[in-house]
Amino acid sequence: MSIAFLLTTFIVVATPGTGALYTIQAGLSRGRQASVIAAIGCTLGIVPHMLAAITGLAALLNASAIAFDGIKWLGVAYLLYMSWNAARNQGALHGDVAPTAPSAARVIVSGVLINILNPKLTVFFFAFLPQFVDSTEANVMARMLELSAVFMALTLVIFVIYGICAGTLRDRILSRPRVMAWIGRVFAASFALLGVKLALTNR
Repeated sequence: MSIAFLLTTFIVVATPGTGALYTIQAGLSRGRQASVIAAIGCTLGIVPHMLAAITGLAALLNASAIAFDGIKWLGVAYLLYMSWNAARNQGALHGDVAPTAPSAARVIVSGVLINILNPKLTVFFFAFLPQFVDSTEANVMARMLELSAVFMALTLVIFVIYGICAGTLRDRILSRPRVMAWIGRVFAASFALLGVKLALTNR
């Protein structure tokens, strides 16, 4: 495993995106346990993109404007839904335990969808993984699977750290409703901006 791959992976994963934002939101709104569940969901959402890249489906996605745009606009719609949901559910950020609190399964599904509905991830892995694979290796497929597993493991670890830090911060600011209200607005705006950014993204 090259240092270059590990360093590049760390930079890519540590850079805040939709998955990290969702994990942090889960930590602030529901606590450390929910953030870990969200991190697992976001990590699982990477699997289809990696499999698509490894099997070459990313080339088709990159060549087909209809397929790319279809997934992209589904992703935009989901991010805008997340923005609306963050703005609507201010009670969760205030620490209220509502009877409609999302289950672990629902938190995982949301995390998976956030990453699945981003077609740029497939194209990214299609361009990213081959750079660290020697075409002369006896089993290129096994090597790409190994790199993918390391990428996912680092993603899970870093997202869990983000979430636990957010959950710890929640314990300290839970008694400050005004601060929590502003945090809710920031998450709503952030999801909306990420949706706009994805909408403006081209292949």
